Amino acid sequence: MKKVTINTLMKLKEEGRKFASSTAYDASFAQLFEQQEMPVLLVGDSLGMVLQGKPDTLPVTVEEVAYHTRCVRAGSPNCLLMADMPFMSYATPQQACLEAAKLMQAGANMVKLEGGSWLAETVRMLTERAVPVCAHLGLTPQSVNIFGGFKVQGREQEQADQMVKDALELQAAGAQIILLECIPAELAERITNALNVPVIGIGTGNVTDGQILVMHDMFGISANYMPKFSKNFLAETGDMRSAVAKYISDVESGAFPGPDHTIA
Repeated sequence: MKKVTINTLMKLKEEGRKFASSTAYDASFAQLFEQQEMPVLLVGDSLGMVLQGKPDTLPVTVEEVAYHTRCVRAGSPNCLLMADMPFMSYATPQQACLEAAKLMQAGANMVKLEGGSWLAETVRMLTERAVPVCAHLGLTPQSVNIFGGFKVQGREQEQADQMVKDALELQAAGAQIILLECIPAELAERITNALNVPVIGIGTGNVTDGQILVMHDMFGISANYMPKFSKNFLAETGDMRSAVAKYISDVESGAFPGPDHTIA
């Protein structure tokens, strides 16, 4: 697989070509994903739930994400590798720079932060210091206690309008990817069309530039439950490599996510 960079994704967006991405947490699965030419991998703080068995992502530390980032980079030298900044690791711009440096030094190409326009100063400071940023909007799992659970966001007009404004402000501050989670497809399409940078969706329909799945959902081995927006590609194909290839091809063609995997 050729080296994937943000310029690779920008070109795909300009050409109207969709791309797939997945979480990864170790070298073996990272290598499997690279062999199937998965362009983007994310070391998500979802590791707290799928690897550690926690009820949410809040206990995950920067050191844990850095450890798994080193593992994934060892298995996939050519993917664009994003790493989550855990809960309260970017409470101030200065703290964000110090903690992001650990993830970049571990092998990440980009860090992902959850939050709206209040993050603009942090995004600007990170990008000025050579740390690319993916900004995560919509259902942001680190805000589970504010939301009162893992709930769809952006259904009310005021909230939807604010999300569009947040996305534009974060792009202006330097964010090079926007990730949208669990928002109506109509809103996801509105944001995707409004932005120049690639938009990755999960639970947003097939209207975004890219898609991402938690790898455990892709293989149907999540401990708790399968979200509506996920699909067990392993059950369909019977082989992990074939499952990954099917997921990638279905995203690229627009076949996934279909209506059954889209939030109304």
